[in-house]
Amino acid sequence: MRYDVLYDGAFAMLKVLLEPGESVKAEMGAMVAMSPNVELRGTVDGGIMRGLGRMLSGEKFFFQELTATRGQSEVLLSPGAIGDIQSIELDGSYKLIVQKDGFLAGTQGIQVNTKMQNLTRGLFSGEGFFILEISGKGTVFLSSFGAIHAVNLGPGEEIIIDNGHLVAWPDYMHYKIEKAASGWLNSLTSGEALVCRFRGEGVVLVQTRNPGSFGTWIKSFVPNRS
Repeated sequence: MRYDVLYDGAFAMLKVLLEPGESVKAEMGAMVAMSPNVELRGTVDGGIMRGLGRMLSGEKFFFQELTATRGQSEVLLSPGAIGDIQSIELDGSYKLIVQKDGFLAGTQGIQVNTKMQNLTRGLFSGEGFFILEISGKGTVFLSSFGAIHAVNLGPGEEIIIDNGHLVAWPDYMHYKIEKAASGWLNSLTSGEALVCRFRGEGVVLVQTRNPGSFGTWIKSFVPNRS
């Protein structure tokens, strides 16, 4: 399956070329345009329980499945947020952990599951109790809020990342939640409360914008009607 990411940056769009019988799975509502010979249907992918798990994680219950029925077909997909699209090749040797709203699409052979974090991570990671766990062999297309930047860590190297900027990381990387600054006063005055400390070897994908901070900025322009 061939693909191309169009308009790199804030308004990226994914173009997928499908041969007869090939299909791509995408988030519900992601389809922008498609050839007339593409069959579009909704699928739960993995059954009702997985669908319910995705709902709990903040994702949509259904996926779109787009299949070329005859001849070469073209599909255009876009995420809901303003941001970039990046492809990741999975070979089946590890799983990719993705924050909510980070999954845009995947080729055949990709499975999307919901993973429950432990109580501490769920409460304080900024991602909630559920995150997405993507496995299998194929190509995964991730979407972000802003551009995507790869943080490469060698063996034993560490990085501290604000939770709102996380996009994805491999499941074999070790990470823990901690306070960004010593003392709650410093945390409040610095604007950084809790962060994730990652230890390599591995690659962590981060987004250049924080949805929570952006929401706060937008609210500052909304008149108070009380």
